[in-house]
Formats: sequence, C-alpha cells, structure tokens
Amino acid sequence: MKIDRIHHVAYRCKDAKATVEWYVKNLNMDFVLAIAEDLVPSTKAPDPYMHVFLDAGGGNVLAFFELPNSPEMGRDPNTPAWVQHIAFKVDSLQALQDAKARLQANGVDVLGPTNHTIFQSIYFFDPNGHRLELAVDVGTPEMHAKLDACKWDMLNEWAQTKRAPKHAAWMHATAMDN
Repeated sequence: MKIDRIHHVAYRCKDAKATVEWYVKNLNMDFVLAIAEDLVPSTKAPDPYMHVFLDAGGGNVLAFFELPNSPEMGRDPNTPAWVQHIAFKVDSLQALQDAKARLQANGVDVLGPTNHTIFQSIYFFDPNGHRLELAVDVGTPEMHAKLDACKWDMLNEWAQTKRAPKHAAWMHATAMDN
C-alpha cells in the first residue's frame, strides 16, 4: 500500500463558526462541509460535536471539531509553542508579503518573514491558539540535492548522539547572511 494523500487533518476549535469565518477571512479558504452528530460514530459515545472542513488547496482539507461538553481546550505544556504548527504553502514571495499585510490589517500578530534558506515563512496564531505558518519555497535544485544526499546520515547521527549534525550547516550560514 502507498498513501495517496492526506484526506484531512483535524484539530479542536473553541467555536466552529468563528473558526470558519477566521480562515475564510484571513487565509481565503473555502468552507466545504459541516457534520454534526450527537453520538461519536466510531465509539457511539454520547458527545455532541460540530465538525467543519475547509479547503486548504491542492486537495488538502483542514478540519476542526467543536466539543462543547469537553473540558476547555489546552495545549501540551511540555512542548514549545513553536513546535506544533500547520504550515501552508504559498506560491511566491509576493504572496507571502501580501498575506502578511492582510493578516496584520485584520489585527493578527505576524512573526517574520523568517529565512530558512530553502523556504521563507511567516508565523501567526489562529483564534484557537494553533500556530500557523505560511511558507514559500526558494531553494534551488542543487540545495535540495545536497539535502537529499545527507538526510539518512543526518538522521542516523542524530539517533546516536541527539546532537544537531553539521552535514547541512551551510543552510544556517546562508540564512544568517540574509
């Protein structure tokens, strides 16, 4: 078996309607589906929910659950806020700049752009506290080939030492220059 693509990725939200409106307004996503049930289909547990789906482009779907009978949403306090995030691809540096301006005009705090050498990105939070990233690829075929050639060596070294391997240190030097 080979996975075809991600069908959807689902997260929890505080308010389904406000979440849909935020993603439509700020990221121009289309609202494509809403499902509401009183029983969880897989377990039959009585737990009403609203499940909403947004088109994230390219056949990708971002979904949210509003769970009014569950304790208030939280996040893993042992994981830094910058780790767990959803990254969306945009097609150009201009699109990234335009998105930043649109978000800021709508009162959203935006960090970046950050230069990651092979891509540049901006970061911000949705109304549920989920960290989001918009990224534009800027790497060359040569850069990607160099990274592809060392990926297993890097992973194996990391598995043994738990220290950042230096096989691709050139990326950080390049990012610092910009």
